[in-house]
Amino acid sequence: MTPQVSVVVPVYNVEPYITECLESLAAQTLPDIEVILVDDGSQDGSARIAESFAARDARFVVVHQPNRGPGPARNEGVSRARGTYLAFADSDDVVPPEAYGMLVSSLERTGSDLACGGVRRLREGELAESTLHEKVFRREVRRTHIMDRRMLIRDRTVWNKVYRRDFWHEQRLRFASGIYEDVPLSMRAHVLAASVDVLSDVVYHWRERDSGETSITQRRAEHANLAERLTAIREVRSFLEEEAPDLAHSFDGLVLEKDTVFLFQALEQAERDEIPALVDLGRQWVATLSPDVRAAASSLRRLELHLIERGLVKQLREVRKFRRAAVNGTRIVPRGLRTTGWYGDYPYFRDRSLKIPDEVYDARDELRLLATVEDCRWNGDRFVVRGEVAIHRVRRRAGRLEVWLTDGKRHVALEARRVGARGVVMTIDPAWLKGGRPNWRMHVRAETRGLVLEERFRDGDGHRPWRLSVPGWSRTGMDIL
Repeated sequence: MTPQVSVVVPVYNVEPYITECLESLAAQTLPDIEVILVDDGSQDGSARIAESFAARDARFVVVHQPNRGPGPARNEGVSRARGTYLAFADSDDVVPPEAYGMLVSSLERTGSDLACGGVRRLREGELAESTLHEKVFRREVRRTHIMDRRMLIRDRTVWNKVYRRDFWHEQRLRFASGIYEDVPLSMRAHVLAASVDVLSDVVYHWRERDSGETSITQRRAEHANLAERLTAIREVRSFLEEEAPDLAHSFDGLVLEKDTVFLFQALEQAERDEIPALVDLGRQWVATLSPDVRAAASSLRRLELHLIERGLVKQLREVRKFRRAAVNGTRIVPRGLRTTGWYGDYPYFRDRSLKIPDEVYDARDELRLLATVEDCRWNGDRFVVRGEVAIHRVRRRAGRLEVWLTDGKRHVALEARRVGARGVVMTIDPAWLKGGRPNWRMHVRAETRGLVLEERFRDGDGHRPWRLSVPGWSRTGMDIL
């Protein structure tokens, strides 16, 4: 009989972890699966464990081949798959019991070409958020597409998914050789799918190894590893430019946020004889990024890219050290008399000998106003609100302030009394709000050396907009009318 799901598992030198992986597959609540274990020339006891498991469970089969890498191993497994659906697992990871059942159930209901779900990192037996995936799977969405849900550009792993096998073969999906073979395939599948189901449930536990051989991911600062990562990045970019050009900008942004950090780490750790090759690789890497994405990067990231392009590795290391030490954020300072610019106060900003252009440090677009309500209470027949206003990352006091309440139609100006460097006090007469809507928000505008910023006041924790309810319940427990 045709199994519902074929799970392809490449196996290579994972003796400390493979048993837990195979047990998790055997424990799936969806019983109608076949598991194709492709031994990719393992040199430890991994193949023996796989064979032993297959001898006990008829759903498991072992295929042996000389070492050719994870991509060819997966292709071999796919060629032998019989299931209606395809799934992939790495032999050092763990699949939660209900994962395939949830993913297949969604596809049966919607008819989508693939379904994907959330991921947790498995570190020393504890589960933690996967920073690559955390923003993608916060909300469940059925029958969507990467063009409609751009956040899926971050979903570039193959093992948190189930695919229709017919879709896989119709689109001629195939893994390339190399160690980042899953990134180009994942992007290709997302773009070519008619629709995709996004589940908020966690369907995969991605291990960070703590013994045995380090994984490909953990060797990401090695030159050969970085070179293969760049090859995968170029392949994805080429595909997107041809098939989905509107996504290229989003992909570049992710590369800048995630992948480029590994290049920085490699340059920080490199021995002297390794630096020239890494600098050359770094220049190629930076050249793949679109000018728009580079221009939109934070000023500190632009400085790092600038130093790589010029081969200033010693200075790059100083900047990276500065970044790590700035636990409370980096400062932005004004410069100029007639026209004031706002710049990141980073290493070499005040050192003109390196001739780094001011636009590299330009941080005006990173400035934002912080406005919070810390306390509010009645004082006689007046309602007194105490808060704080400051410009994020700027040490000087915010300049002239304008504060007002609005219910969406009316604006009621308030006098803001300054208390110290950040404190403000506003007094509200309930009569001013008569005839207005039930809910009012408080806004502030600050002007400092030609810089004008506007923001809504938020609760003291800074997470939610502060609201005054009139009449009835308010966040403060005060009814002001």
